[in-house]
Amino acid sequence: MRKLNQFLLVLCCLLLAVGTQAQDNQDNQDSKYLAGAVPEVNGKVVFTKEFTIPGMSKKEIMDRVKQWMTERLSQNGNNSRVVYTNEENGQVVGLGEEWIVFRSTILSLDRTEISYQLTALCQPEHCTFKIEKIRFSYREGEEHYTAEEWITDKYALNKKKTKLVRGLAKWRRKTVDFADALTQSMAQALSAIPDAEVAKKEKETPAIVADNDQILINTQPITTGEKVPVTAAADTQYKEIAPDQLSAGLIQMGGGKLVIVIGTDEFNMTTLTANAGGSLGKMSGKTVIFTYLAPDQPYESMEQAQNYTVRFYPNGQDTPSVILECKKMPSQAPLEGQPRMYIGEVLKASVK
Repeated sequence: MRKLNQFLLVLCCLLLAVGTQAQDNQDNQDSKYLAGAVPEVNGKVVFTKEFTIPGMSKKEIMDRVKQWMTERLSQNGNNSRVVYTNEENGQVVGLGEEWIVFRSTILSLDRTEISYQLTALCQPEHCTFKIEKIRFSYREGEEHYTAEEWITDKYALNKKKTKLVRGLAKWRRKTVDFADALTQSMAQALSAIPDAEVAKKEKETPAIVADNDQILINTQPITTGEKVPVTAAADTQYKEIAPDQLSAGLIQMGGGKLVIVIGTDEFNMTTLTANAGGSLGKMSGKTVIFTYLAPDQPYESMEQAQNYTVRFYPNGQDTPSVILECKKMPSQAPLEGQPRMYIGEVLKASVK
């Protein structure tokens, strides 16, 4: 009996340790959902992004926005649709309803229906994109909540703003991820390359530079198909800087190549050139590097990777000027025929 009690005591201690470790891991993962992750404007939840697209006319921006919004909302398979357009002021408005799944098993399905409004205001070289009027319908319509009373800092975070409130955590996580995915999809639509251009050897390739709520979408010519060395010379001097001190200008597409390196063993590395470009940016307060693989590039190794390195080689140089050690973050699957985007949180940065 004494041995049994000792065994049960040890088992309880092990389970407690495992539970504590799991909670610590969850807290680390939740850092992107803490204070400020759900923005408010005059007491209303409004996710806003400002897109800057140099050289693109108001009409072209509006045409791309309308096409993207129509196609995106039609995927919901219900009454989601574009409900208003105004060519003169460049406004496009859409209403959407779709399911957000919290947990799905053979025996149960935990989900909520989310309704929302998309608003885009298009101007020459600029577009303001908003996701607002968010509502939730839970338990097949038995419970109804607004974003303002359910996922804001006031209700979904503890008093110290250091943790998510347990009952509301899943709602805040999924809504922030939902807004991020919509924004990424919109950015990709605005930077999409026409099929005729993709066929060229010299082609315009999208680069997205994000800074908090602003995104610069730039197209600059680069040449594809050339090999890029990935090993820095031993005598090259690099200075380590904090990720949040990185300047977007350190990586200029059209001025060099981005190379993704997976693995640390010199003889078992996988290297990929980001043929569709990339850029530095911010996401949920973190410094990130966006890298884009062309639709025809192999991507299996990136799907399996958890950590990787991104190196930027200026034109004419065989050593990188920027080396970024990254942790892969969730990203949205691309639309058919579009570049595949990967987002890496920059853990360590070295510059020449």
